[in-house]
Amino acid sequence: MRIHAGHATLFGRVVLGGYLAVHGAQKLFGSFNGHGLEATTAGFAHLGLTPAREMATLAGAAELGGGILTAAGVAHPLGPVALAGAMTVASATHRSNGPLAANGGYELPLTDLALAAVLVAVGPTRFRLPRRLAFIITAGAATLTAIALGKLLTHQQPVTPEAPAQPADADGPMLKTV
Repeated sequence: MRIHAGHATLFGRVVLGGYLAVHGAQKLFGSFNGHGLEATTAGFAHLGLTPAREMATLAGAAELGGGILTAAGVAHPLGPVALAGAMTVASATHRSNGPLAANGGYELPLTDLALAAVLVAVGPTRFRLPRRLAFIITAGAATLTAIALGKLLTHQQPVTPEAPAQPADADGPMLKTV
């Protein structure tokens, strides 16, 4: 049985876009058992992604909006480019934990980044942005991603002797139940 490339692309768009749209709604609104914007803001501040509220809002909007556009296959390449930027920062956030998700590593955001890059390369569906606008959006997304990466990679997290810092990620503080 042979799968048509268009069907495989649609499947990739819907899965990636759907999951990351939900992830963005978790960040922004606390939907789907998410932490919401306040907790996400605290996590971003802990990571040095400042101004934290604006960066958390931008990340959530990139995931929610980029996810919806990717799943719907409209305004190409805006959706997958927004997702790629967010997943680049998320991958770097988890870098110290190694590659595997079981250890809190960057496995899932890197996989999402790879699929977003494939969707950018595959090209648009019937609903695409004009080439010049697509270039401007991509350049802007690359600039915002570079700024966030710079902040993340140069931030020194303070550790107090009485309470070591809790690990956090770009999704907000990591909450563990005992």
